Amino acid sequence: MSSRAFHRVTVLKGGPSAEREVSLSSGHEVAKALRTEGYEVTELDAGPDLMAELRETNPDVVFNALHGRWGEDGCVQGILEWMRIPYTHSGVFASALAMDKEKSKEVFAAAGLPVAEHRLVARAEVAKGHPIEPPYVVKPFNEGSSVGVYLVNEAANGPAQISDDMPDLLMVEKFIPGRELTTTVMGDKALTVTDILTDGWYDYDAKYKPGGSRHEVPANVPAEIFDACLDYAQRAHDALGCRGLSRTDFRWDETKGLNGLILLETNTQPGMTPTSLAPEQADNCGISFGKLVAWLVEDASCQR
Repeated sequence: MSSRAFHRVTVLKGGPSAEREVSLSSGHEVAKALRTEGYEVTELDAGPDLMAELRETNPDVVFNALHGRWGEDGCVQGILEWMRIPYTHSGVFASALAMDKEKSKEVFAAAGLPVAEHRLVARAEVAKGHPIEPPYVVKPFNEGSSVGVYLVNEAANGPAQISDDMPDLLMVEKFIPGRELTTTVMGDKALTVTDILTDGWYDYDAKYKPGGSRHEVPANVPAEIFDACLDYAQRAHDALGCRGLSRTDFRWDETKGLNGLILLETNTQPGMTPTSLAPEQADNCGISFGKLVAWLVEDASCQR
């Protein structure tokens, strides 16, 4: 441990977002692995008393295993910056920017990265009629893990029947047919490409329930597409100003070759559950889960 900058780690997990259960699982796995790596670990279910609890635990560093709004959108990062506690993953600005799907797409487009046709639409407008030509996807513009995502296909006679608990402002995005690909970036290196295979729509259950999806890693795709995923993911990571680990998701319409590869979004705090993609990619590249989370801890900082 003498070569390490930190010893006492507080793992933030749970929290108030729609992704609480996933975060609890991520935090549990991270804490277990960090203990195996020799760190002194405290697990903290992040709530309204977070600042007082952090003062009590007095960590050298925080491992942020929160997902969704508040934990992933710059809010918790701002608290940690104010408290001068180093923390893992991206800083305030990159976290907030990546969580806002509209703003992040503007950044991607400015960096020359391919994004799907999209627009922000009031929920009432979505309910009245098709805001764009089907097929399209309707989703919150500031959630992750496929929370609240509706697919409107070409055969739909009318618009999506949106739940009342959806926000007033929604993103409508042209649906890209084809394969679901994803690439993890670890610092300044894009790791590999995973082809995510499902029997239907890649929704919340497909992401997190055992057997919900199958992962082919490395993906069996043409070298041109594989290399483009690595390149686009690293460029997205850098354009947003990400730190530590990020994961960028793509859709690929193989009938269009490279022109069919579209960047969907970048996740600044990829899941650390048993079925999560980023740890699986790291392992495929020879980086064990323990080594991955230890690297994230040692990469932690603030003031960014």
